[in-house]
Amino acid sequence: MGRAPGWPATPSAGPVVLRPPRLRDGRVWSEIRLRNQAWLEPWEPTSPHTWLERNGLSAWPSLHSALRSSARRGLMLPFMITYGGRVVGQINVSNIVHGVLRSCTVGYWIDSIMAGRNITPTALALVIDHCFGSVGLHRVEVDIRPENGASLRVVEKLGLRREGFYERFLDIDGAWRDHVAFAVTVEELAGHRMLSRLSSLPPEPTWRRVP
Repeated sequence: MGRAPGWPATPSAGPVVLRPPRLRDGRVWSEIRLRNQAWLEPWEPTSPHTWLERNGLSAWPSLHSALRSSARRGLMLPFMITYGGRVVGQINVSNIVHGVLRSCTVGYWIDSIMAGRNITPTALALVIDHCFGSVGLHRVEVDIRPENGASLRVVEKLGLRREGFYERFLDIDGAWRDHVAFAVTVEELAGHRMLSRLSSLPPEPTWRRVP
């Protein structure tokens, strides 16, 4: 996939591992996305294409290629979230800017049947630690619709600072939606890892770990 600051990488904690997307992830990615339409669609960017067109198996090769290209150029860090060896979601570091700003934004989603197991907070903590370490960034931002209670609980668990409120910020699910901005800078961790803010890691899964 090429080389950029902090890329490729496989941050991990317990049964949660983040890794670069693979072309062969297409089948499981599509299955999860199609099955979770009601869970995910309200928080997804507006598109003229149907959910099936955007998330069917045939959509993955071009998406995978775009993610790989952006990662090579250091514009983003795309990760599959795996739990006990199985893909259960995605977390992407986007809008990476170096220079005097050294900032990025993070977005994520997870299979609804895996929600509530501390997987997403762990994944976000791993990404933040990676961005402040190998990537060399200073600030990480997460923007969330105020109606998205599940995502708000993720940043609350990690103690991210509420930084602002953006009115009609992004074109999501057919309309310009307000978002709450949460952020954290290196100084706020005072030399500690974001992962240390979690009271516990996700439990080991009951299925057999796979490569």
